[in-house]
Amino acid sequence: MPKPRRNQLFIIIAIIVFLALLAALIWWLKPKTETTANPQLGASSTSQTVGSDNEVIMPVPTRTEPSNNQSAFSTGLEHMPKSLRDTEVDGEIIIDENKQLVVTEGLRRLFDYFLSALGEEDEATIIERVEAYIRHHTPEPAASQAIEIFHQYVAYLKALDGIQKNYGNLQLQATQNGEMDLNLISQRRQDVNKLRQQFFTTETISAFFGSDDAYDEYSLAMLKIAQDDSLNDAQKQAAREDYISRLPEGTIKKNVQQQANFGLLMQRTEELKRKGASSDELFAMRSKLVGEAAARRLAKVDDEDANFDARFSQYQTQRQALVAQAGSEAAASAQIAQLEQQMFNETERKRLSGYAALKQAQQQDTDSQ
Repeated sequence: MPKPRRNQLFIIIAIIVFLALLAALIWWLKPKTETTANPQLGASSTSQTVGSDNEVIMPVPTRTEPSNNQSAFSTGLEHMPKSLRDTEVDGEIIIDENKQLVVTEGLRRLFDYFLSALGEEDEATIIERVEAYIRHHTPEPAASQAIEIFHQYVAYLKALDGIQKNYGNLQLQATQNGEMDLNLISQRRQDVNKLRQQFFTTETISAFFGSDDAYDEYSLAMLKIAQDDSLNDAQKQAAREDYISRLPEGTIKKNVQQQANFGLLMQRTEELKRKGASSDELFAMRSKLVGEAAARRLAKVDDEDANFDARFSQYQTQRQALVAQAGSEAAASAQIAQLEQQMFNETERKRLSGYAALKQAQQQDTDSQ
């Protein structure tokens, strides 16, 4: 049985569009807010909490001490596999006032949490663990309902593996030409949707996969715009903005707007820097796109990068002098190592070889123009 795969299309496209720099930008642009514990997570009590809609949230505890029984589970949390030790159980089990199960995306996260240990534990052990966990923390009839959906989910993942392998290989062939096959992507989505209908009710499909589908639709729309040769760059940007503006208000729209801003931020930052824009001009542009707090953090990144670049230039000059004086790079290796220790901290020293290659590539581009 494969481990759960989520948002694969979205991940592939995000990598193509935003490259590796996006991860660093997201970290710096993230607001510095205090994190608070979810009251549904980390609870040691099995008491029920009534929500605003008369729904009851069954708390998801963290860990319990292992029992002396090595052959069976009581709570489902005994003898946890190494990858899950000292972690909080992700997800939720929600029931209504009649103790009927309310299916949510959090239930799927709960299943995925335990299934992520597949390989460390065999399938039968994981199934036994999840069943014990559900029965220990959930009253009937919700417990039996959740277990039934869990078995459906396991069967679905096994069936999904064949589709993933088939379309994964076909997609690899399609992308060798530099473009993704939109018809192939659409056909894959249709096959996956048909498969879901064989295993789940409409309500469960919506709860488990609604967010994934919304992101996939957005990603596919962005791909179609990007590959539309009838549009120029300005028209493509307008089409993207129009699509996002028509999304329903909510978390998904907020996230894709932020993602779109990141891409535009990268593009405009490079354009302004090439034109020799001042730090004030950069700050004004960034503030408009991502807010003043994020713009200040990005300005700090610029200052740190400029400081590192200046020190790197000095390092290169002194390094070349040491090599020339010693006669070879090998003979100067000890002095070079000492120089690096003096000029850079441990994290910065790990960047040196990659940064040197980047500077060389930039110089080659400049020389070829």
